[in-house]
Amino acid sequence: MYCLKKITDDLTWVGGNDRRLAMFEGVYSVPDGVSYNSYLLLDEKTVLFDTVDKAVSRVFFENVTQALGDRKLDYLVVHHMEPDHSFTLEELVLRYPDVKIICNAKILTMIKQFFDFDIDSRVLVVKEGDIVSTGKHELTFFMAPMVHWPEVMMSYDKTDGILFSADAFGCFGALNGAIFADEVDFEHNYMQEARRYYANIIGKYGQQVQAVLKKISAQDVRLLCPLHGFVWRKDIEKYVEKYERWSTYTPEEEGVMIAYASVYGNTENTAEILASRLWDKGIKTVMFDVSVAHTSDIVAAAFRYSHLVFASTTYNNGMFISMEALIFDIVNHNLQNRTVAVIENGSWAPVSGKLICAELEKCKNMTILEQKVSIKSTLKKDQLAEINAMADAIAQSMGRQ
Repeated sequence: MYCLKKITDDLTWVGGNDRRLAMFEGVYSVPDGVSYNSYLLLDEKTVLFDTVDKAVSRVFFENVTQALGDRKLDYLVVHHMEPDHSFTLEELVLRYPDVKIICNAKILTMIKQFFDFDIDSRVLVVKEGDIVSTGKHELTFFMAPMVHWPEVMMSYDKTDGILFSADAFGCFGALNGAIFADEVDFEHNYMQEARRYYANIIGKYGQQVQAVLKKISAQDVRLLCPLHGFVWRKDIEKYVEKYERWSTYTPEEEGVMIAYASVYGNTENTAEILASRLWDKGIKTVMFDVSVAHTSDIVAAAFRYSHLVFASTTYNNGMFISMEALIFDIVNHNLQNRTVAVIENGSWAPVSGKLICAELEKCKNMTILEQKVSIKSTLKKDQLAEINAMADAIAQSMGRQ
């Protein structure tokens, strides 16, 4: 049975929600599911903006059929060729053989990589700034390479001020009956998932995001329609401001994220003592056990907070396995502009701290504090002064006493 959501008089959401997916892209946990958004515009010409993942294909086609009624489908706009938005493309063409596919040259190449149907006879290739009129609506196309694939583009409906933003401005989590961000308590219930989505899916490409933000800043965006998550019709500027911060690697707030790897609890205990000292100074601190917390949550926290502390036991003369994976992930996501402190442990040869610092030095504008704490097996009483010194150094780097 179909499930449609009205966006405007002319635009309808025809996507679907997947609550059975455990790992998005096989990497990121999605305990609250994910939405796959597709939008149908009914004008003199009908336009479908993107298709969906195979997991929701049945409800998607029911939605499209119901929303179209007895009308034919004139255009399909493909913004992004990742299969969660294009898996059902070939079946759509089989159902609507007269449809014209609007895409850019790179998307055309990828369509041919993924599918074998005749695309050349039905394609309309657009480039930066091209305009397509559908009647009273006028669509302008903007290229958005590496946000987060090289072929990505966005489209802007000048008539209603709608930006179809592909994977940008997306969010993990099923929609649960709502469609607009202002219908829910987004700040408290979804912002963390929006941050985690950005940091892990798009976070590496801050410079490219900045380029796109400059393009769309010239447009009067009154509705924001991403391919995952909620549609925005209010406070769009607040969400865009988050993207400004995230894409320039500017911390959202002053605070400390502590990630620790501990086998028998001794490194954890040291991290706990540091966290206690920081809270005593009024410094907000969050902690993650890297053996339990999902890496995507820790990466999101690293994008959020100004200061990072990594505490790791030494394992096989290297970083602990899950800490090593986290550090590599943070470096690969291009995190910048943070202040870092390191705690290392090792019963005979503590070297994890040196290895962590060597990796993080690959990042831009990372300030690594000199106050490193190195313990052998357990923290001793005479080393509490080192913990206090690290807490003082963190506070001083924040301009606090």
